Amino acid sequence: MKKIILSILAGAVTLGAQAQLINGAGSTFDYPALTKWFEAYGKLDDQVRFNYASIGSGGGQKNLLNQTVDFGASDAPMTDEAMAKAPGKILHLPIVAGGVAIMYNLPGTPKVKLDGDTLAGIYLGNITKWNDAKIAALNPGLTLPDLDIVPVHRTEGSGTTFIFTDYLTSVNKAWADTVGKNTSVKWPAGIGLGAKGSEGVAGQVKQIAGAIGYGELAYADQSKIPYADMKNSSGNFISPAPESVSAALATANIPDDFRFSMVNPPGAQAYPIAGTSWVLVYQQQNNADHGKKLVAFLKWAITDGQKLSSKLDYAPLPENVQTRELKLIDTIKY
Repeated sequence: MKKIILSILAGAVTLGAQAQLINGAGSTFDYPALTKWFEAYGKLDDQVRFNYASIGSGGGQKNLLNQTVDFGASDAPMTDEAMAKAPGKILHLPIVAGGVAIMYNLPGTPKVKLDGDTLAGIYLGNITKWNDAKIAALNPGLTLPDLDIVPVHRTEGSGTTFIFTDYLTSVNKAWADTVGKNTSVKWPAGIGLGAKGSEGVAGQVKQIAGAIGYGELAYADQSKIPYADMKNSSGNFISPAPESVSAALATANIPDDFRFSMVNPPGAQAYPIAGTSWVLVYQQQNNADHGKKLVAFLKWAITDGQKLSSKLDYAPLPENVQTRELKLIDTIKY
């Protein structure tokens, strides 16, 4: 699917000559949230507009390093090695938290339950039929079809892939030893189909009988694709609702630099494949006008903007996290 470019005119059909254009690129995970936020913020400040390229987290990190955008967006934290190549200090600002839904296409759309070992087995190519004994054992009383499983995965550098593979690495030794976690991984040979963007994965799953794929919950809901309940560390089967993502986020150990993982958390109601998405910005802004407008938007997004999160299938950031982020944002210079 071709690259989606978002250009929101902030609250007006015609903007004044002094309106600032803020350019961003990266995550498809938080694209639905950013779309609504840009629209809502435009009603508060008609002197700014946003141009956002939903190209995947890897692209967002690359464009920020190349200084071709004002901000990047990524669902995978940048590595120390990557940040060492940057011309200035990069800040990680959590903007949303969400669940990675395991979408599937089965006749009659039954409600399927899965666990981490079974999901790893599917993407390793060890479980190839929907009526496999391991899937059947998780779904007593459910008649599963003798249908080939078609795993779908992302083709480009993807933060959603990072969250997905981070989870599988944490729960399955075979996966950890062979594939591991990253924004781009070497998928087992001959396994499944590739798609670009979360919207591409959702499109493939919706079209192909027997398909399974992963993407932020908003994409599953918008495309009306069923998704599995996943077995968490407490042994409960949980859906990727905002409430279960909030339960996962509440257990996260968040360091001062805000780079953290929240997969497979403790907690009876926590969804196991959850993550955050960061806005990546330089602490020293090259363009003072852009920097001032970007800082104002970020302060709004992590406070008032969070009131929109649940309606968009995301979990709002806790107030203590918001407070910590505001202090970090105050260190941005322009």
